Amino acid sequence: MSANASAAPRTKLTPDQRNSFVAAYLGWAMDAFDYFLVVLIYADIAKDFGKSLSEMAFITTMTLLMRPVGAFIFGFWADRPGRRVPLMTCVTFYAIVGFLCAFAPNFWILLVLRLLYGIGMGGEWGLGAALAMEKIPAHRRGFFSGLLQGGYSMGYLLASLAFLVVVSWLGLSWRWMSALSIIPAGVARGHAASPYVTAIRANTV
Repeated sequence: MSANASAAPRTKLTPDQRNSFVAAYLGWAMDAFDYFLVVLIYADIAKDFGKSLSEMAFITTMTLLMRPVGAFIFGFWADRPGRRVPLMTCVTFYAIVGFLCAFAPNFWILLVLRLLYGIGMGGEWGLGAALAMEKIPAHRRGFFSGLLQGGYSMGYLLASLAFLVVVSWLGLSWRWMSALSIIPAGVARGHAASPYVTAIRANTV
């Protein structure tokens, strides 16, 4: 049998499949957006709190160490009611925590907030990838898995553009940059509340 004859037909994604992939892509992109917002302003935060850059790097280390905790918590939850609700909750959680970082009065409060952020950050990828790949047809998962991973680069690009506008052009403080962390929560809420999503929610995974 020829390769062409055995190849699965290329069909369009159903609304449910497309929505699941968009939710996963946005969650992953906003994860990177939120994370790199703070990374880009570490020097400003260090100056404001009188800390060295090595001490600021410790925050990044602790944030990443909490990722497995978030992966376990949200992954365990998602195996029960399904992926979508935990995914949207996860994105909203890390966005709100990131937003609260804008009001941190000192280094230690910021560290605690970034620890909590790491939990949300860790939960996102597993939920999003599982949701998307469970829905995408098996013969198209190679392409869409690569496209999904590209969402992280998109988030980094968006964070860089935010830094360019907020800090370089407008000259605002790092707290304004950190406040932009609330954007993923708005994206998650808007995506979940859209009529398009509501119409297919009966098929939630």
